[in-house]
Amino acid sequence: MFIQMIQAACTRQDEANAMLEEWRRDLAPGAPGWLGGTYGFTDDDQLMAVVRFASREEAMANSARPEQSAWAERFMALMDGPAEFHDCDDVTMFMDGGSDDAGFVQIIRGKVDDPSRLKAMLADTASLHDMRPDILGGTLAVEPDGSFIETVAFTTEAAAREGEKVEPPTEVRQELEYAMHGATFHDLHHPHFQSA
Repeated sequence: MFIQMIQAACTRQDEANAMLEEWRRDLAPGAPGWLGGTYGFTDDDQLMAVVRFASREEAMANSARPEQSAWAERFMALMDGPAEFHDCDDVTMFMDGGSDDAGFVQIIRGKVDDPSRLKAMLADTASLHDMRPDILGGTLAVEPDGSFIETVAFTTEAAAREGEKVEPPTEVRQELEYAMHGATFHDLHHPHFQSA
């Protein structure tokens, strides 16, 4: 799997949502390798978009379509400033990879010197589910320099906040502290989902 994450300041949110829906309706059917996307806005008006493709090659083939370029130009014109793009070939799904039924999504951006430690923690899905039944699943996308984008789908925001109060076992807490040191958390209170 290949993930592209886009982040940009955007106060024209209704227009942006309408354009995302237009993309799903008109462009998604012809998008090679497109698997889906998770979108939303943070409280400080940041658009966060995590788009999944089967491979980098198919994502690039989609970007090269004239109709995609025309749409992207119109979409970016709605942003309040330049967008940040992150392309990740190293993608790990945990639990069920998230769910379009999620009531709340958190996107975590951070950087680690050993991504395998973070992957190992997320691979222990039985422990994760026992400890945090509010988590439906998610994806972890890692860039070559160890920067990561973790997208976590929760049942509801209320359940996620309750889950945050649960004290994890010592070894899990140590791994969490390692992975989340310096990380930023972006809350999508009203996430939107698209699936192929």
